[in-house]
Amino acid sequence: MKDKREITVRQVMRDKVTVVDGGIDVMEAMRVMKRAGSTSLIVNRRHESDEYGMILFSDIAKQVIGKDRAPERVNVFEIMAKPVISVRPQMSIRHCARLFEQFGISHAPVVENDTIIGIVSYYLLVLGGLDLD
Repeated sequence: MKDKREITVRQVMRDKVTVVDGGIDVMEAMRVMKRAGSTSLIVNRRHESDEYGMILFSDIAKQVIGKDRAPERVNVFEIMAKPVISVRPQMSIRHCARLFEQFGISHAPVVENDTIIGIVSYYLLVLGGLDLD
């Protein structure tokens, strides 16, 4: 039997995380996403005891475009997910995929020492799990 190395979230995560304020409108959030080349944004905490939020392209599609709302009149805090489930960088991608399925999520911030160091998604889990060598 072939010895399989365990691939961790740290190995596949995107380490460029874009953080925005929940008070910006969705139109500005879409501009930030486009500039960053990202389909997700982390929404910053308002204070130390608050939790991070997250907004995805799919949230915008479902809750703004699909409901015929004007993106310049909807604030990010109105449609973001909060609190969000986070993962550790040491978690295996296999366990991360199971967590995503169990909780019905597709993205999660990667947290180390109470700091967001990256973001992981199904897309990154699948690409990172491919043995292309």
